[in-house]
Amino acid sequence: MIIGPESTGKSTLCEQLAQQYETMWCPEFAREYLLTNGTDYTYDDLLSIARGQLALEDEYTAMLTASHSSISIPHPPLFIDTDMYVMKVWCEFVFGKCHRFILEQIVERKYDLYLLCNTDLPWTPDELREYPDIESRRKLYAIYKDSMINQAVPWADISGVEEERLQKAIAAVSNLP
Repeated sequence: MIIGPESTGKSTLCEQLAQQYETMWCPEFAREYLLTNGTDYTYDDLLSIARGQLALEDEYTAMLTASHSSISIPHPPLFIDTDMYVMKVWCEFVFGKCHRFILEQIVERKYDLYLLCNTDLPWTPDELREYPDIESRRKLYAIYKDSMINQAVPWADISGVEEERLQKAIAAVSNLP
């Protein structure tokens, strides 16, 4: 699971890790949702985005499982760009509250590892990103880091230039039991 503020290389890292491990990665549902429905979203839109993200995650998990069902070895990992922690932070940062469903899914869904992308990459603007200032990005990163510290799943901080980030992520994945 790859999380972190906007423009911290989450999608790039997912794609690189999927290539490294010859597997799939699940994209962020919010991007397609906002491109389709516009960027003037509401609190309730975030619940729709959360449900869409989970459905997409389930779809990719099923595809990966099906593609390896005839092989006796376990299937490779699925790298996921965004989860319910991201939705929680987004809800609380923008609206000051979070949907109960999102909080329940944080407890219910189980992952092997979180990779938390740091804010040390340069900001890359696009039509969906909202917080270009480094102060907001650092504040968001601190919220994500606090979430990681206060949960039980192993996690790794991913920082540095592109190749450095990839190597840190590979090392974290390789250290899984």
